[in-house]
Amino acid sequence: MAPVLDIQNLKKCFGKFIAVDTLSFQVEDGCFFSILGPSGCGKTTLLRMIAGFQTPTEGQLLIRGRDMHAVPPNRRPVNLVFQNLALFPMMNVRENIAFGLKRQKIAAAEIARRVDSMLERVHLPGYGDKDIAQLSGGQKQRVAIARSLVLEPSLLLLDEPLGALDLKLREQMKIELKKLQADVGTTFMYITHDQSEALVMSNRVAVMNHGRFEQIDTPRNLYSNPASRFVAGFVGETNILPVRVTSSAPLKVQTTFGLELYGTAVSQPQGDQLDLFIRPESIILDPADSIGDINLFSLTVRSILFDGSNTKLLATMEHSDFELTVALPQNQQFSHIGKGDTVKAGVHAGSCRCYPRG
Repeated sequence: MAPVLDIQNLKKCFGKFIAVDTLSFQVEDGCFFSILGPSGCGKTTLLRMIAGFQTPTEGQLLIRGRDMHAVPPNRRPVNLVFQNLALFPMMNVRENIAFGLKRQKIAAAEIARRVDSMLERVHLPGYGDKDIAQLSGGQKQRVAIARSLVLEPSLLLLDEPLGALDLKLREQMKIELKKLQADVGTTFMYITHDQSEALVMSNRVAVMNHGRFEQIDTPRNLYSNPASRFVAGFVGETNILPVRVTSSAPLKVQTTFGLELYGTAVSQPQGDQLDLFIRPESIILDPADSIGDINLFSLTVRSILFDGSNTKLLATMEHSDFELTVALPQNQQFSHIGKGDTVKAGVHAGSCRCYPRG
């Protein structure tokens, strides 16, 4: 079966500025595919080219195997959900969802059937006659998605649709969107700068930087095995230590304050200057001496950051002022640790991932 979306060497230039730089990738049918990247990396430009609002400078864009060159936005089998949702306040819920169908001159009975079916699918049965102003933020979100899905697009494009919601509602809507996409089976392409949104909801995530994809992978592998320095720093929290190589087989590095650590080189080192990345949850407190393949050092606790289930320590490494963030396990075995305490710590060599110096 052909992929829903097939992008081949796609490029977009604005004068001399390259917004999207020669991208090639595919999105499979029924996938929740997210594009994750910082502001200005080109992700919205890419989305607008897929929707037909921007014309590519070079390359080919196919949807369901059909070349979209010169196909206007209203003729493409895609729909776009904007961050501001763009619902019509003068229409009720039913009229908002039915708007596109009426423009297609669908029979009234068929419109009513499809709108009622869509209200059920987005978990808003009985809401058809409500005014938009009567809805919560999450309900408005679902109406905007229903208005797009009722037109049965091959691909639903979502441009940071949770950005305007408050934190608690955003957390709730991440779960709602994941469940909704699984229920309706439509292919979603989701644009975000929020790593949590991408990791929680997606089957596949593409990390974008300066118009290019640094890595396309599953959320778990993206987090556990970042392919580049940018991905390692952008996805998830991490500690970064500048180091120099002292031995290459196995890789051994030394920090600026003299601590030697064994690590793993993600790409071929260019020279002896590297950056060592350690996830906060990879640091083991009071490790057993019997554990092999582990770097041992001591930490002095400078601060305790309590955030319910996500308690962290800010601690300096031995003989230095270099501060690390350490994620504490969920249980309470380390509740006795206090500010100023010195604790034994360790991290496996495989969790010390080294990248060329940034």
